[in-house]
Amino acid sequence: MKNKIPILLIYSRLIIGFVLILLSYLKIEHYSIYSISLLTIGLLTDVFDGIIARHLNISNQQLRRLDSTIDQIFFISVAIATYIQCPAFFADNALKLIVLFSIEALTYIVSFVKFKREIATHSIGAKLWTLTIFATLIQVMAQCQSGILFNICFWSGIVTRIEIIAIIVILKNWTNDVPTFYHAIKLKQGKTIKRHKLFNG
Repeated sequence: MKNKIPILLIYSRLIIGFVLILLSYLKIEHYSIYSISLLTIGLLTDVFDGIIARHLNISNQQLRRLDSTIDQIFFISVAIATYIQCPAFFADNALKLIVLFSIEALTYIVSFVKFKREIATHSIGAKLWTLTIFATLIQVMAQCQSGILFNICFWSGIVTRIEIIAIIVILKNWTNDVPTFYHAIKLKQGKTIKRHKLFNG
């Protein structure tokens, strides 16, 4: 049973995302409190699913690919829920959001064109970007606006997506858990890279 914990944590984000959309659509009282709480739980499941899987020695490509796919669905669901509550924020930042979504989509297009499968690099930069997304979403959920945090999120998103595209282009074969651009170069050279036991692998 314990071996199923990582999978349960991964799929819990799928449920959380859909619950957030439902709560937002119903416009329940104190929505921001519930949404921030659920978003936090979702982030924690994202942190611990991989850690637990590696601790149990059951982390594999299939699990990492599933994790990446569910992560995308989760954050899209959160974005939809937030849009329902705070459409003005999305209208005011439409251009930057379109750029972000476009470059994120581009990473998947490049990966599918080259490897016929989705990305699952789980790079360090991507993990840091997730934290900026988390902070920005909390501010938007609470205030329906975000200035400095959103700009940090925007530019870190651009930089980390460019790095991921570079990683995909450099790699000879599809590989999950590539911490940085530098590690991708080492893999291309046929060298072994070190992955942190808690955060990669």
